[in-house]
Amino acid sequence: MKHIYKTTLSWLTGGSLFIVFAVVLVSSLSRYALNAPIQWSEEVAKYAMIYGAMFGTILCYLEGLHIKFGFIEDAVPAAVRRVFEVLIDVVTLGCGLVLVWSGYLFVIKRGGIVATGTGLPMAYFQAAMVIGGAGLALAALIKLLERLKRQPITQPQRSE
Repeated sequence: MKHIYKTTLSWLTGGSLFIVFAVVLVSSLSRYALNAPIQWSEEVAKYAMIYGAMFGTILCYLEGLHIKFGFIEDAVPAAVRRVFEVLIDVVTLGCGLVLVWSGYLFVIKRGGIVATGTGLPMAYFQAAMVIGGAGLALAALIKLLERLKRQPITQPQRSE
C-alpha cells in the first residue's frame, strides 16, 4: 500500500508541477507573442503550486526527506531514536488532523467566494488544506504502524 501511495503522490506532485510549468509557458507566450494575456493563468498556476507543495510535503515525509536535526538523531542511542521517531509520527498525525479540521472550517466559511480569474468557487482551491492534511495524517499513520510493527531493539547482554 505504501508503494502505491508514494507512486500516486509522485504523479500528483509531478502533475501539479507540470500544470504550473504549462500554464506559465502558455501565459507568457500569449502575453508577449500575441499581446493577449490569459486572465486566469496566474491564479491556476498559484493554486497548482499549492497542491503540489501539499503532495510533495507528504511524499517527502514518507521518504524521510523532511527537515530534521540529524546531529540529534546521530547523538542518541538507537532505542531513544526509535522513541523520537514514534513521537514524530504521532505529532505529525496530529498536525495532519488539525490541518484537516482547520482547512474544513476555512472552506466552510470562505469556500463560497468566487475566484476572480477562473470564476470557480474558492472551495476547490482551499480544499488543498483538507486534502494535504488528510494525506499527511495517512502518511504518518502508515509510518507509525510500520515503526510499531518492527521488532524492539535489543540491548547487548553484559557479561558478568
